[in-house]
Amino acid sequence: MNQWDMNNDIERVLYSEKDIAEAAKRVGSQLAADYEGRTPVILSVLKGAVLWTVDVMRYMQYAEVEFIDVSSYHGGIASAGEVDLVVDLQTDIAGRDIIIMEDIVDTGRSLQFMKDLLEARGAKSVKVASLLDKKDGRVVEAHVDYVGFDVPKAFVVGYGLDYKQLYRNLPYVGVLKPSVYNPEHAGLVDTTDITPEH
Repeated sequence: MNQWDMNNDIERVLYSEKDIAEAAKRVGSQLAADYEGRTPVILSVLKGAVLWTVDVMRYMQYAEVEFIDVSSYHGGIASAGEVDLVVDLQTDIAGRDIIIMEDIVDTGRSLQFMKDLLEARGAKSVKVASLLDKKDGRVVEAHVDYVGFDVPKAFVVGYGLDYKQLYRNLPYVGVLKPSVYNPEHAGLVDTTDITPEH
């Protein structure tokens, strides 16, 4: 699959490469100001938030980087409701300021799981910087401190977000055509309540 094929799978572009670059600069500059004189631990959530993390960090000052991977999808296209810790961070974060870098906050389950974990390990503070915030998808209370974009309910891919591990390398965020993930019901699927696996 080349990028042309992937572009053909996109119903519409929600946020362009330029839009995302501007959001990364805005969020990164705000983080730099808010954490001036401190060295926070940037906790990038694998795999989807890696691109967002790198682009936001370009505008920050001193910061350490760690990675974590949690999953609530277990191979499907909708959240299973249970969160598993797949990859744990390696740094002792007791007494540290943590910035969770997310690609998208939807149901809030994964974010709440991570915040509880970090607080139990003695984090001094925990803030969240997400590329996308899908507030309509919440099933648990979850607050995002720094938001790239408020995203509508749609099946979104690109710029780190995937479907079956594909589309992450698209430079924009777009809505995936229903025929791609449900070819037997092309055009008949209500995509409003479906979230991509990521």
